[in-house]
Amino acid sequence: MLQNRRTDLALEAQELWQESAGEQTQLKGVQARDSQREGYAVTTVRILDQEGAQALGKPAGTYVTLTVDGLARREEDAFGRAVRAVAAELTQLLAGLEGPVLVACLGNRAVTPDAVGPKVHDHLLITRHLVDQAPEHFGAFRPVASVAAGVLGTTGVESGELVGALTGRLKPVCIIAVDALASRSLDRLCRTIQLADTGIAPGSGVGNHRHALDRESLGVPVIAIGVPTVVDGATLAADLLGTADLPPLGREGEMLVTPKDIDSQVNDLAKVIGYGITLALQPGLTLEDMELLMS
Repeated sequence: MLQNRRTDLALEAQELWQESAGEQTQLKGVQARDSQREGYAVTTVRILDQEGAQALGKPAGTYVTLTVDGLARREEDAFGRAVRAVAAELTQLLAGLEGPVLVACLGNRAVTPDAVGPKVHDHLLITRHLVDQAPEHFGAFRPVASVAAGVLGTTGVESGELVGALTGRLKPVCIIAVDALASRSLDRLCRTIQLADTGIAPGSGVGNHRHALDRESLGVPVIAIGVPTVVDGATLAADLLGTADLPPLGREGEMLVTPKDIDSQVNDLAKVIGYGITLALQPGLTLEDMELLMS
């Protein structure tokens, strides 16, 4: 079945449902809207109820897919436009949430397709300690803390356990969780950024699903930001062969396909996301300020 093809993108889940049901069939409980932001295409999918959630296999909520294809082509001001677009979309999801924020950067730095989170951590402006220790200089900044949670195999601690403990200690108004994702399409690898207000399942991008980080498990809103860096081998083969059945290529997540220049693409996108998060959390700053502060 088409719906069994693996993807973490709500946009692709909607496409798969439509392909399976037929173009004339109306998908109930889901709304989709296309727009533009800083010259990049934006698709917003809203899953309104349980019927829509069951159809797409995603929790009810808002999913924003930003296509930053111009970044790889090095178009004029592609980086700046991408940062501003991420910041603007994230600002909308943060509406009404004022106060300290914890950024949970998930993934394994030693595995390049799974290193999006740890690399975003390197490009964040961390202010919690500055606001506490020097309020006369940094009192206007929003307190921001960040943790590169690592993975269970190297830390012995579930990402959810670590983030939960920090949430209890720091008491943020929300958590921004960053992780790698999986796509059904080679064309979307490292070309799209998904933002969602539904939380995230750490390790989903490399087929290693862990406990979810969401409002139910952590007690505060969780905004997820993810980049698809891999395609499941069976899903890719089925698309290339034009068949609805997944070829027998081993267990799910056993064979993953990723771009040959994944290292440079992950580095570029991590900087875009890190800067975008900071500009959304510190609206008084500009991109030029970020370059100066992070240099």
